[in-house]
Amino acid sequence: MERAAIYLRLSRDDKTTGESESISGQRMYLEEFCRKNGFDIVAEYIDDGFSGTSFQRPDFIRMLDDAKKGLFCTIITKDMSRLGRDYIATGEYIERYFPENGLRYIAANDGVDTAKDSGGNEMIAFRAVFNDMYAKDISKKVRAALDAKRNAGKFIGSLAPYGYKKSENDKGKLVPDEKTKDVVDRIFCEFVGGKSMLSIAKSLTSDGVLTPSAYKFGREKGSAVWNSVMIKRILSNPTYVGDLTQGFVKKISYKSKKRTKTDASSRFVAPFSHKGLVSREIFERAGILLLRYKSL
Repeated sequence: MERAAIYLRLSRDDKTTGESESISGQRMYLEEFCRKNGFDIVAEYIDDGFSGTSFQRPDFIRMLDDAKKGLFCTIITKDMSRLGRDYIATGEYIERYFPENGLRYIAANDGVDTAKDSGGNEMIAFRAVFNDMYAKDISKKVRAALDAKRNAGKFIGSLAPYGYKKSENDKGKLVPDEKTKDVVDRIFCEFVGGKSMLSIAKSLTSDGVLTPSAYKFGREKGSAVWNSVMIKRILSNPTYVGDLTQGFVKKISYKSKKRTKTDASSRFVAPFSHKGLVSREIFERAGILLLRYKSL
């Protein structure tokens, strides 16, 4: 019997498509396929919760390392979309990487088998593009749903802005964090009172006030020292007057995790969505001073 590895993948978006696409569903399908076609499953690799638009998945990488060691000579997935949804990278693996490394690839449900001259192989490029288009469409739908929540004044981030926390009754609503809200007030008052951003940063560090990252992630992971960038980020965020502002950064592509800053005109602002930590008068005065700093 030919030694084979089965690869199972499920992203968060796939979890809405039913049991057939679940990890257990893929496993059952592939075990039956291997039994009928004479394959001995010697290894199983699972990336649960990973998007198919990236191949930087822990078990996928582990599988390739094991293949180099000669643990198996065939890789089997339920269909090509389980291997990946980036049509360029998927094609690269199927058409070049696997053959060059002596690996046979089978997408059981798609009739793809690189060791045979099958009709399914002729459709590899088309299936790869279709799977990529599906990922792009899902990305658009997810983004539209999130944008609707932003426009409705719902906070969608995983971590609340410094000075706030998520309401226990409504995770989409911000409420003041009693442990840090006074720090925000202090920053605004000292700034409009004439202190520079650098001076404020130094005084907060000297007083042992945890930085936003240290407060959220712990002293070991967060920055230990306040700086002018942190201060400016707080002073320029309308969220602190009660106007929930989101979308400061965006992904450059549905295939990439890299993010880029957005300009003010493309951000989502929901006025009076929650309790502000500073008055509008103080916030506006701070804004005027920030413009003066910029012009210097």
